[in-house]
Amino acid sequence: MKLTPLHANVLVRRQDKEETSAGGLILAASAVEKPRLGTVVAVGPGKMVKGKFLESVVKEGDTVLFGKTSGYEVKVGDEKLLMMPEDEIYATIK
Repeated sequence: MKLTPLHANVLVRRQDKEETSAGGLILAASAVEKPRLGTVVAVGPGKMVKGKFLESVVKEGDTVLFGKTSGYEVKVGDEKLLMMPEDEIYATIK
């Protein structure tokens, strides 16, 4: 199945986070905060603002920073991804 975002929506794959403490202890899943960094998998074309079409700023492959509550989880095949409005992305990381 292929998922294509519409308008100014972005599909993001969360980056994996270390699940062990600095001392080497394995942390419970409930104690591990979900990472807020991810890689853009797909991007919608953009949106209309005051009669002008604005293209999406992010592109596939960009590493992005987003908020704790940004987007919603979607399952594509066996993978869990995040779908979010581009406005919920705070920054790209180079």
